[in-house]
Amino acid sequence: MTTRRFIPLLLVFLAAMAGGVIPAIAQQPSIRSMKWGSNLKISLELSNDSSYVLDVNQLPHSNRQYGQPSDRYTYYPARLSEDFIAELKKIPIREADTSAHEPDYSSTNATLWSALHNLIGGGWPHFINTLIYALEKGYLDLKAPLMKRPDTRWKPDPMTASYRRTRKWDYYVPVNQRHAHREYRRRKSDRELGEIRDVPEDFIQLFKETGNWEYKRMIKKGSKRKVARIDLVKLLLGSYYLGKPQIKYIKTMVLKAVNDYSKDRLPSVIIFDNFHAAVAMSLDETGYRVDRIVFSDAKQISRGTKIERRRQINAIVDNINQVNKELFRKRLKSHYQ
Repeated sequence: MTTRRFIPLLLVFLAAMAGGVIPAIAQQPSIRSMKWGSNLKISLELSNDSSYVLDVNQLPHSNRQYGQPSDRYTYYPARLSEDFIAELKKIPIREADTSAHEPDYSSTNATLWSALHNLIGGGWPHFINTLIYALEKGYLDLKAPLMKRPDTRWKPDPMTASYRRTRKWDYYVPVNQRHAHREYRRRKSDRELGEIRDVPEDFIQLFKETGNWEYKRMIKKGSKRKVARIDLVKLLLGSYYLGKPQIKYIKTMVLKAVNDYSKDRLPSVIIFDNFHAAVAMSLDETGYRVDRIVFSDAKQISRGTKIERRRQINAIVDNINQVNKELFRKRLKSHYQ
């Protein structure tokens, strides 16, 4: 880019920041060094001079093999890339309770999935990651006023199936664990789980194993990550019953959360067990991106073996992105038919 082109762009960017259109972008720390020790610990040193020690057993694990076919989504809890966040920060935030015209969004507000995709772009991992982050940080609240169902004694005549299923819900999603479990069982029995089938299995397991008492205890203990994963399942269970005001509220809160995306959020490290590798990943507009790879047996293998393993890991990630993209495209297409 020439200096002549750069200066006007810089002036436009600064003017936008001054006008409140684009919040100042906080630089995310990058990985300066990453080492796999002999004690099942991974040491990270970041560009902001902070350092962390990660327990291998507590990290997400993947058994994906090179050339392994897949016909379903693969989800890794990866950190959103700085470039992706910078792009989302350019979108002006419209408050959910205003009647501001949304020419670019209104046609997609029929479903949560298509509405969020139209807002944030990306694919399934972006959909999950941004919702989880908004829930974890408290921007998105399933008990927010806009999510509450109106108090009414009205009953449809004849009685509809959706009314029978949701008549005891205080909100548009089943915040009560008993109601949520009942809705999940009905959906599964009727083979209507939809996108819930593509939620990571450990999220579903946590949701199914957690009763009301335990859920409230998690909230009291501040177990935000667990609560967010359960709330994600509840949100998707209630997605059939969301109206446009609720979808608009969720979009607004997701965008607010991303605009305040924590600069202190740690890099995401996934253990590829088949390659004895720890892989630091982020999510950009195209999908997962490999940022760094280290091996637990680095001292015992040759340079050629390391090169081949890196090639295979990158090929797996490329394949995951391609499969995720194609599945997401098909699912989105079905929403517009």
